[in-house]
Amino acid sequence: MCLNHKIYGAGSPVVILHGLFGMMDNWQTMGRMFADAGYMAILPDLRDHGRSPHTEEFNYHVLADDIRHFLEDNWIYRSVVIGHSMGGKVAMQFASEYEDMVSRLVVIDIAPKRYPPGHHDVIEALLSVDLASLSGRVEAQNILEEKLHDPGTVQFLLKNLSRNKEGGYAWKMNLQLLIKSYANILDEVKREHVVEVPSLFVRGSNSDYVSDSDFQDILTMFPHAIFDTIEGAGHWVHADKPNELFEKIIHFIRQ
Repeated sequence: MCLNHKIYGAGSPVVILHGLFGMMDNWQTMGRMFADAGYMAILPDLRDHGRSPHTEEFNYHVLADDIRHFLEDNWIYRSVVIGHSMGGKVAMQFASEYEDMVSRLVVIDIAPKRYPPGHHDVIEALLSVDLASLSGRVEAQNILEEKLHDPGTVQFLLKNLSRNKEGGYAWKMNLQLLIKSYANILDEVKREHVVEVPSLFVRGSNSDYVSDSDFQDILTMFPHAIFDTIEGAGHWVHADKPNELFEKIIHFIRQ
């Protein structure tokens, strides 16, 4: 699996994993912050997202294995691993299976538990865009806005729209496979063993993805976990409060 990626800076490696329907570009600002602080920020597109290959299998085991091969191919055998939302589950699965490759783990606004379905409106909106007859990005934006009524989510999704070789439009993500694999995306992280890696779990105060009742289950899997909440941030903590998030992470990994 040759993952598309960008690297910012030089120094100790920090790997940042994006969430569902996202891509590495969502984390470029944070990547540059780490580069300015003296780290090498590595931002991959996960399989079936961004410009990474489309496949026929999508679950946390294969995603974690992709990261292992990607890091080994780049001669990186130990790094800080940061993951947001679905990427946070990938990071937790990776730490569980390849603990020796993780120096510090940062999980942003997600717990290792199974989640109930919650993306049906987004999936319905994406499917409502008829790519074969689409005249341009403005038309796609209008369709998505009519379905979602959330400009931030619409702009996030529009980053996936690209021109194909024939001059038409296509989604960068492998939408049909992601829909087919949706139960796997909601699934819990499979614990191989207790993970002794120092871990930071950050949530947004305006998000309901991680509740106080999740802390004990997290500690069962990650006994050295510490918890922090960023006030005024929703699920997309890195977009709502980038400076506050960066400061908390950099303080943690420098301890």
